[in-house]
Amino acid sequence: MATGSNGNSQMNRSSETLLHQKVLGSRKNSNYLTGSVISVGGIGFLLASLSSYRGQDLLPIGHPSELIFVPQGLIMGLYAIAALLMAIYLWGLVLIDFGSGNNSFDKKAGIAMISRRGLLKEFRLDIPHRDIKAVKLEVREGINPRRRISLRIQGGRDVPLTGVGSPLSLVELEKQGAELARFLGVSLEGV
Repeated sequence: MATGSNGNSQMNRSSETLLHQKVLGSRKNSNYLTGSVISVGGIGFLLASLSSYRGQDLLPIGHPSELIFVPQGLIMGLYAIAALLMAIYLWGLVLIDFGSGNNSFDKKAGIAMISRRGLLKEFRLDIPHRDIKAVKLEVREGINPRRRISLRIQGGRDVPLTGVGSPLSLVELEKQGAELARFLGVSLEGV
């Protein structure tokens, strides 16, 4: 089993006719940390707003009861609502593991099965091997870098295979792309 350096996908060859990749979704340490920070911040803003309204300190630090409710306490309450709604959304994505799934390539059946978990249902795409023209590597550097592996489909769009998140290293990207292209017997593009 070869694992990506960032844990985005795991390749698992169980035989010469079957290749299985697990794609990780939103259950990542960064999402747990972000959800926790936003939740704590939202609760802090809510307690500051309530302290301002009631005239009683509900937070152990500072003196939010000295804030004037209109406009300071009211604005803190709006910040609290926004933060808590964002936290609920993020924790919902983590709970359902949005974006997780599997890539399975079966030489005997001649089919590639791509499945991903969405918000309300699971999506599955079956692609016959004869329709796969190439394995494409996409590398874009800059502020929002992208390094992904996708399948170039005959007469259609490219189908991404790697998950979102921190990009794979170039060495790991080339290694996984070359292994998949060799397994499918197609060319490797974008190197």
